[in-house]
Amino acid sequence: MSDPLPPAGAVHEDSGHAHDAVQLAVSTVILAMRREEKDEPHSLWLPLVRRLRDPFKGMFALPGGPLSPELSLEMSAASTLERATGLVPGYLEQLYAFGRVHRLPGPEDEYDDVAPSSERVVSVVYWASIPTTDVANTRVHENIRWMRADDLPRLAFDHNEIVDYALYRLKNKVEYSRIAHSFLGEEFTLAELREVYEAILQRPLDPANFRRQIAASKSIIDTGKRVEGTRHRPPRLFRYDHTQAFADQGPLGMYRAAAHDAAMRRDENRNENP
Repeated sequence: MSDPLPPAGAVHEDSGHAHDAVQLAVSTVILAMRREEKDEPHSLWLPLVRRLRDPFKGMFALPGGPLSPELSLEMSAASTLERATGLVPGYLEQLYAFGRVHRLPGPEDEYDDVAPSSERVVSVVYWASIPTTDVANTRVHENIRWMRADDLPRLAFDHNEIVDYALYRLKNKVEYSRIAHSFLGEEFTLAELREVYEAILQRPLDPANFRRQIAASKSIIDTGKRVEGTRHRPPRLFRYDHTQAFADQGPLGMYRAAAHDAAMRRDENRNENP
């Protein structure tokens, strides 16, 4: 289900053809840290695509499209992100499958008397993060607009609900995983990392307590370098410890990680005992 966005092709959820069968689509909630003014703190933003045909013509929607027979779900989500932003994700995870009969804004029981559309779509939704160092390089297109995630207009279909659920999941995930690092570049200061946490949690954090918690997590490594060109004492630069995963990607991700580790151990044993 997509409207064309020349030359990038379809980037949101509408094929323009009527079908009696259920269609499978993939959409992506793409999150990044941005700010409107230089002196303002960063907040979460996402790119949305203007619909060029009915239903919801002129309204904005999440980037997405029908699942191609040649692509896996994950590859389709990454392809959507690349078409909408011109970038690759810092992190990509399956969020949920949305398959209400009507896929319209508001509670489904409001549409009990509405006849189902001849074109029903079930969307497998992914959410992704883009590092701040890449945000300035995002693709520019007249039908793609970046908006603050906490101040969205009414979106097409049930996409407001999808964004709200993505933010809810992210807010919970950042409490027990290291997902915040995926919003940053290769090197960052503690203040920049804290700003990501504050944007996700939507509340200020005590700098001293935050420093102690991050030190206890052992998730970052001091690079030995400092920020250059500052007037006062330059802050230290850290990098993420890549021996640790950004976040738990659910049971399938845990299974794949365990299977990968087992395969690596088998290869090591073969090399040691040819």
